[in-house]
Amino acid sequence: MKKIISFLTFTLLFISISFGQLDTNYKKSLKKMFEITGTEEVYKTAIKQMFTMFRNQNSDISADIWDALEKEFLKTSIDTLVDMLVPVYTKYMTQPDLEEIIKFYQTPVGQKYAKNTPLITQEAMQIGEKWGMKIGQEIDKKLKEKKQ
Repeated sequence: MKKIISFLTFTLLFISISFGQLDTNYKKSLKKMFEITGTEEVYKTAIKQMFTMFRNQNSDISADIWDALEKEFLKTSIDTLVDMLVPVYTKYMTQPDLEEIIKFYQTPVGQKYAKNTPLITQEAMQIGEKWGMKIGQEIDKKLKEKKQ
């Protein structure tokens, strides 16, 4: 009986350590992917924009305090976000998937894509807005024709 309990205890301990290690490795890979794809910079920009808004709303607080808070949040908020996003990413992406994405973004074309993604996104959003307005106008026109 003692052998069975010892074996089960050892097995559970081993499984717990293994899953903990997988989780740690996954978090590291996800963070690396965010860094290399430029996603981390997007999140940092969002944090900076929030701080600009709060600074403007609370101008009575000294710049030193704001600078210290912003520096702290830039350092810790990304890690918190990664922790929060791990369950989402693990549903759809495996550890090897993340590693392949990281490999791609370490290539010259991957780096070029990461660098240009914000510009592509910005221009694509403008085009998408025009496209959406055009479709809306066409739908409106067709509905008016159907009513006649």
